[in-house]
Amino acid sequence: MTQASVTPKAARRRHDREIVALAVPAFGALVAEPLFLMADSAIVGHLGTAQLAGLAVASALLTTAVSVFVFLAYATTAAVARRVGAGDLRAAIQQGMDGIWLALLLGAAVIAVVLPAAPAIVELFGASDTAAPYAVTYLRISALGIPAMLVVLAATGVLRGLQNAKTPLYVAVAGFVANAVLNLGLVYGAGLGIAGSAWGTVIAQVGMAAVYLVVVVRGARRHGASLRPDVAGIRACAQAGVPLLVRTLSLRAILMIATAVAARLGDADVAAHQIILSLWSLLAFALDAIAIAGQAIIGRYLGADDAQGARDVCRRMVQWGIAAGVILGMLVIATRPLYVPLFTSDQVVQDAALLALIVVAVSQPVCGIVYVLDGVLMGAGDGPYLAGAMLITLAIFTPVALLVPVLGGGLTAVWGTMALMMAVRMVTLWLRYRSGHWAVTGATR
Repeated sequence: MTQASVTPKAARRRHDREIVALAVPAFGALVAEPLFLMADSAIVGHLGTAQLAGLAVASALLTTAVSVFVFLAYATTAAVARRVGAGDLRAAIQQGMDGIWLALLLGAAVIAVVLPAAPAIVELFGASDTAAPYAVTYLRISALGIPAMLVVLAATGVLRGLQNAKTPLYVAVAGFVANAVLNLGLVYGAGLGIAGSAWGTVIAQVGMAAVYLVVVVRGARRHGASLRPDVAGIRACAQAGVPLLVRTLSLRAILMIATAVAARLGDADVAAHQIILSLWSLLAFALDAIAIAGQAIIGRYLGADDAQGARDVCRRMVQWGIAAGVILGMLVIATRPLYVPLFTSDQVVQDAALLALIVVAVSQPVCGIVYVLDGVLMGAGDGPYLAGAMLITLAIFTPVALLVPVLGGGLTAVWGTMALMMAVRMVTLWLRYRSGHWAVTGATR
């Protein structure tokens, strides 16, 4: 059947199958990731308040570090998918190996910094005198697992680029189960306390990385790709990751500014802000799953020199993003009275959160468009534009957010600025999409 003979309805069905095949398992893997921290918190929480406080500080640092290096997954997905589309599996897997070597180098560098500087870092983040020793212990041990964590990111990008989202799901679920069992055994069975929790997580992460390496190495041997580090390839991976690093840091800055502004409004507002932020993150997992599908699918189409196919599937994913955003927004509105009381019985905090959640709900369709187009441009390797667009968004968001304590409006106004931030992102991404300049075909961009 020729491309011209494919009906629009048949094309939509084909695109839907492609999206579902990647987005559903990607969503499962994304949800499994925060379960690591939840399991650690539940187990360590029974050791005492100081231990839990120490875990909170250390885990926040580790989560930030991993989120900064998420470009290892994103850039690798796009680069590998392009070569898959071009029909060169050997080069695709070789590109993936370069990403994995870069992950190991970055992981080693992080260890070299964190181990000696852990006490100073914990102090900088304001841990109390009672919580600080536990935070330092957990941070130093967990830092040993950072190379494995980064290898997992890069290898996940390899498999997604190969259009395989099921293996990352299986590995993530197995890793969560192993982490929970190891934590229970080492914390209570072996009596290691918070150190046992850290070691359990490190062992689980190393196990996950080992599974990924076995899968990727087998693929490399099957297709004749070299396992040796290639300096030029590693440098190219790093260069491709720099714009995405700028994008990620800009986004993290926006979240930190929003939290800092909420903190200036008072304890009730910042407590409500934390509740909403947790829901925001959960909603992001659902929308990010479509974006991850976009990274892999768009890269493959462009690698196959099919710019029109890339535009068609992008249009379909935008429709998916809008529909998902509408559904999620409706769920937020409907479940507000049920969700918020689970986190606090303080009526003042509940009232602040309930009102601000309306803004969050209304903005979800916009978020759906943003996440999809973000994933599409990542899949196209359009990192420099994404970095510039996010810097523009940061420049617009910052002064508006800082005016909230002056002009009033409370937490609802804070989340209004977050909605503005997403609207600015939507405009910048939509302009790029409409221009067509992102749709550069070929095995490399």
